[in-house]
Amino acid sequence: MDDDLLGWLKTLDEDRLTRLLANRPDAIAPPWPRRLDTLAQRLGSGFAVIGVMRGLPLPAIEVAQASLALGGRVWLEELARFMGVPEAEVAPWIDRLFDHALAWPDAEGRIRVAEGVARWWTAPCGLGEPLTHYLDSWTVSADALRALARTLGLPQGPKRRTVTRIIEVLSDPGRVTAMIGRAPEGTRRLLEGFAWDGPVRDVDGGRFVAPGTPEKWAGDHGLLFRPSWNVAEMPREVALAVRGPGYHPPFTPVPPDLAGVPVDPETVDHLMTLAAPHVVERCSAMLENTAKIPLPLLKAGGIGVREVRRLARDTGCDEDETRLLLEVCAVARLLAWDEPAGGLMPTEKFDRWRLDDSAARLRVLLSAWWRMERSSLRRVDGRYGTVLGDDLAGASVARARRAVLGVLARLPASTACTDMDGLVRAAHWHAPLLDMPLLAECAPAVLEEARMLGLVACDAVTDLGRALASLDAVAGDENDDRAPAVENDPVLVECSVRALASVRRSALFGADLTAVVTGPPSAELAELLDRAADRESRGTASVWRFTPASVRRAMDAGHTADALLADLAEVGAVPQPLDYLVRDVARRHGEVTVTTVACIVQASDPALLAEIAGHRRLSRLGLRLLAPTVLASAQPADRTLTALRENGYAPVPVEDTGEITVRRARVDEPQNGRLILLPGGRVAELEQPPHPLVEPPPDPGEHARRLLSAENHVAQAGGRTWAVIGRMASRLPTAQQSLLGFVVDRGVRAAITLADGLTATVSHGELRSGVLDAWCEEAGDYLEFPLSDIIEVRGAYA
Repeated sequence: MDDDLLGWLKTLDEDRLTRLLANRPDAIAPPWPRRLDTLAQRLGSGFAVIGVMRGLPLPAIEVAQASLALGGRVWLEELARFMGVPEAEVAPWIDRLFDHALAWPDAEGRIRVAEGVARWWTAPCGLGEPLTHYLDSWTVSADALRALARTLGLPQGPKRRTVTRIIEVLSDPGRVTAMIGRAPEGTRRLLEGFAWDGPVRDVDGGRFVAPGTPEKWAGDHGLLFRPSWNVAEMPREVALAVRGPGYHPPFTPVPPDLAGVPVDPETVDHLMTLAAPHVVERCSAMLENTAKIPLPLLKAGGIGVREVRRLARDTGCDEDETRLLLEVCAVARLLAWDEPAGGLMPTEKFDRWRLDDSAARLRVLLSAWWRMERSSLRRVDGRYGTVLGDDLAGASVARARRAVLGVLARLPASTACTDMDGLVRAAHWHAPLLDMPLLAECAPAVLEEARMLGLVACDAVTDLGRALASLDAVAGDENDDRAPAVENDPVLVECSVRALASVRRSALFGADLTAVVTGPPSAELAELLDRAADRESRGTASVWRFTPASVRRAMDAGHTADALLADLAEVGAVPQPLDYLVRDVARRHGEVTVTTVACIVQASDPALLAEIAGHRRLSRLGLRLLAPTVLASAQPADRTLTALRENGYAPVPVEDTGEITVRRARVDEPQNGRLILLPGGRVAELEQPPHPLVEPPPDPGEHARRLLSAENHVAQAGGRTWAVIGRMASRLPTAQQSLLGFVVDRGVRAAITLADGLTATVSHGELRSGVLDAWCEEAGDYLEFPLSDIIEVRGAYA
């Protein structure tokens, strides 16, 4: 914990502290801090600081770097002079760093940059470590320090005074420039390479010991230091001196201009209403296909190109669309590996997803795409990556996606982006920690993927895309299986409902055995027509054609003629030719049936076989009477023989004598919790679990008031903690008392059991008047537990 940060937090009023907490929701996430010193620890956490920096625009990052280049403690006037701009231009960005607790004013009023920021940049503005890092190092002996002072013409003295004098000389641009003017030829070129393209470079170590070389001269004068034989570094002060007094670090307070042209808002809105239902419908079709034909994975991971093309052909998608939807469905946990099936199959979540309304299904897909850490259509060296394969860029791809869509959302409504290079530069301004080449690779892919999902149309962001872009802060992680806040955002809910409001739930059936949907079909309508007809075209109007083969396909799935015609009649008037076709196919369907049996039981006495078929103890064999003298068993021959013999019969095995024709149609029940399809395309009724409730975000104002009104509480010393627990928690053995002490002193998690049988998972405890005041995960709040009532403490691991 930084004492300066804590001191600054104590000076804040409620409004300023509220603003800080609003910008740092990570600091008040449960279990929220109860004191300002705990808050300071959270604000200074290295991982938290990095996460906050990723959300800052380029000018704030540039100001932070410039402050670090000047030592991390700098006056505002000095910083503005170094950056070559008026104080009024720098001050707003300094305030922004203050509002995120990445910097704060110290007791003297100087700007103090957080240590977590300093750890992120070891070479701010391309500058190396300060001179004190080298001169105070154990690698620099006293003799070497005295030799350097003699070379610089400085008098001998105590080490600290000698170091101070050396720093004064090497930090003075005039002295360094005059010194370089007397250096051997080639020294200036050598030093400028380190100053502008360093600070660390590979060198030829032999030249640092050869007399007369620029390298040896620079090393003898303290302008370069070598941590190893073939590596040299230039100190920060020397680099600034070499760069000269006219050097100013970059400062870009205004984002780059992004060229755009107006587009027809009605066209953008219409294309959104076409793309949104299409993606829901195609996802349903693709997942239904994988339920029948699991998708195998390559040995190296991911889905092969051949399987992607096969799935695209079977579902009527193009290959790019299939790549995207496979990735999205996997992140949404609608598709997962199934060991018995040997491939990817729909999950139980898909069974719930398909029963939800179309708008909710769309939001699940959009949420998955928003946090997906791969880019389906990103080209690396001109080639797509493997679908569901590893991506070294990982989370950076998701951040690049949000940055690009965020820039488009900042354009005026109904404005199309016409400058891809400008889009990349603007995205980098808003997310400067992202690699520019990565942004250049991802930007075209993001636009294409967003177009398929209805988030972008005519290169302009739609209302749906604008609503999604506003949810950058709550996007969540790809591996988070909990329902993210994106799916339940009120604005996104409204936009998704409107995007799907124009879907058609009826079709026009023609006497030529076609079905026409004049608009985007709903997922349910498209599923019904895909079940019994072949799609011939899609777009503003979609056309399906009924054929004997397509109707037979529906019959093969278990649908009867009456049920299929009833389903079709619910979406349109069924003409007589279509009625005749369905019934004619139904008459011929099932004339020949095929089934698989494990073994056959035969006997000449029909009564004996009827007795065996009805025997209660033989029910596990799954016996079926195929003919008066033939039984089919679901178990292999050896198990069937054993079971019959155990129940008093005397069967004998015989060799197979040929194939047996069975007049029975059988519908296999899906495995792994999949829904059972019933005739007519209906699904078994499942109790729909309620949607997980999203916890409301912490109220910064409430936490600010609570922290400021909290009494100053001095934590007990470790010895005091053990003494109180040892005296009050007398029911616990010594080892468990020690574990409870760690809950108090180190904030570890533990599960406790009380005398009345209640259990709780606690952490971040404090001792107060014989009670343990700790965070209870089950209650989601701080509760008090009497120490005398705790009868057991055991470790709890996340």
